[in-house]
Amino acid sequence: MAQDTHSRQTAARDPELELLDGPRLELDQLLRQLVDRAQDVIAAQSRLGGLLAANKMIIGDLDLPTVLRRIVEAACQLVNARYGALGVLAPGGAGLEEFVNVGIDSETAALIGPLPAGKGLLGAVIDTGHPIRLKAMSDDVRSVGFPPHHPPMSSFLGVPVRVRDVVFGNLYLTEAAAGEFTAEDEELVMALAATAGVAIENARLFAESRRRQTWLQASAQISQQLLSTGGDEPLELIARSALEIADADIVTVVLPTADGTRLMVEVASGERAGDLAGFTYPIEDSLVGGAFALGEPLLVADATEDATRYMHLHEAVPVGPVMVLPLVGTSVTRGALAIGRLRGRHAFDEAELDMARTFAIHAAVALELADARKDQQRMVLLEDRDRIARDLHDHVIQRLFAAGLSVQSVSAGMGNSESADRLSKVVDSIDDTIRQIRSSIFQLRGELGPKTGNIRTSMIEAAAELAESLGFEPRLSFSGPIDSLVPDAILGDLIAVTREGLSNVARHAQASGVDVTLFVTGRDLTLTIVDNGVGIGETTRSSGIANMRSRAERLGGSMTITAMPAGTAGTTERGTQLQWTIPLP
Repeated sequence: MAQDTHSRQTAARDPELELLDGPRLELDQLLRQLVDRAQDVIAAQSRLGGLLAANKMIIGDLDLPTVLRRIVEAACQLVNARYGALGVLAPGGAGLEEFVNVGIDSETAALIGPLPAGKGLLGAVIDTGHPIRLKAMSDDVRSVGFPPHHPPMSSFLGVPVRVRDVVFGNLYLTEAAAGEFTAEDEELVMALAATAGVAIENARLFAESRRRQTWLQASAQISQQLLSTGGDEPLELIARSALEIADADIVTVVLPTADGTRLMVEVASGERAGDLAGFTYPIEDSLVGGAFALGEPLLVADATEDATRYMHLHEAVPVGPVMVLPLVGTSVTRGALAIGRLRGRHAFDEAELDMARTFAIHAAVALELADARKDQQRMVLLEDRDRIARDLHDHVIQRLFAAGLSVQSVSAGMGNSESADRLSKVVDSIDDTIRQIRSSIFQLRGELGPKTGNIRTSMIEAAAELAESLGFEPRLSFSGPIDSLVPDAILGDLIAVTREGLSNVARHAQASGVDVTLFVTGRDLTLTIVDNGVGIGETTRSSGIANMRSRAERLGGSMTITAMPAGTAGTTERGTQLQWTIPLP
């Protein structure tokens, strides 16, 4: 037995066996290393596959809000993070303009309150422009904690998102499933952020091209509308189109008053527009006045912070971002377009200003063409009136005068009989008819004289424009030396009141007839609009009436609206009278 034990010990210490043990151990180690490397390769391949899938996910759409959300969702999936967010920098880098988050439900987000201001760690990523990776946010001195109702978060990974080497925003990920983010996670998210920058740029360019196309379509629509007959008021169409396309909250068209020292809101559209219609203010030290003086558009990020220049939009709504675009004609600035968004909304950028500038140029050109066409039509109308006046004077009056002389001669030969009295009345009637025709001739030819204006023609055109809405032709009458006493400076107010008064009849009165009378004495001008309808009734908006009254008061006059007694207006039992009176200079 001792011999057998010795033999086994000798065999155990056999050098050949010891030589075999060494390579076997090295082979096992190599195999283990190879397996580990293979697992690393598989893991890397899986993560690269995830990165490719994430890249494909974020470049599959051109809608910017959708792209931003997909970036955050793809980043969370790529590194297995519970929460993610993308903060978009405001213009000029003043905090965050938008904050897209994933992982926090809408109810919790509502309890948390306003968006982050870009302070603490979020601000550090913005300021440094470099990634920040932390196992626990509370360990970093830059952490400022969380607001009430915010879910707890520990691990943190933040990387900048650049568009053309400019920081567009920052991507934030928290609560890694593995407990902390790794260096590989950081590299993957950085690669994803680079792709995200390209996707964001493509989406922005696509959105900008669509907005530009919309602005151009609106410009073409306005030109077509202004050059057609009838339709909406040109300035109202311009304001309404700008409100919709610019994603604004309030738009006004501002025109200079006759003396050139004040500005008046001619048309307003949007939030509380009725509070601004007809509003006037001094042109000096105003934001719109600055655009008038320069003839160039102005862009303001927050009008509430500009205490040196007055902004009339604040009289109705608290606007922040504002664009002011002058409507420059061939020789003078015709007016200005003021476009505003409520304070706190995103500011207008240079691209939007450029598109709106093109829109304003087209609108001004269209207004010039419309005025030229009106002038041409007016000349045709005046020439036709002159022809009619000549025919009335050379033929109708002469025949009536001859007939009157013949009847008067017959009457004189009949003595003091009843028939002679009747013939005398006929002569008087002929004389009255001749006087009326001569008055008509004066009215027809008066506008061709050197001192006459275009009051009558404009009134006739305004009434004709509203005929379709009314369902009948308004009856117009003029009395007094209108062409010689009424200055052209009040023409805009007079026509605006006429249109608004007839529009109210069309909307509310249910009338079958309306009389429009313009009466001028040596001291006053009175416009009276009387319908035979059911009255204006209860209205939810009074901006039109307030605008007419404001125009009268601004010119030192007044306006009244009264119900007519039974049988006064036409053949119906009820009616309404609008009387607008101003003193003449």
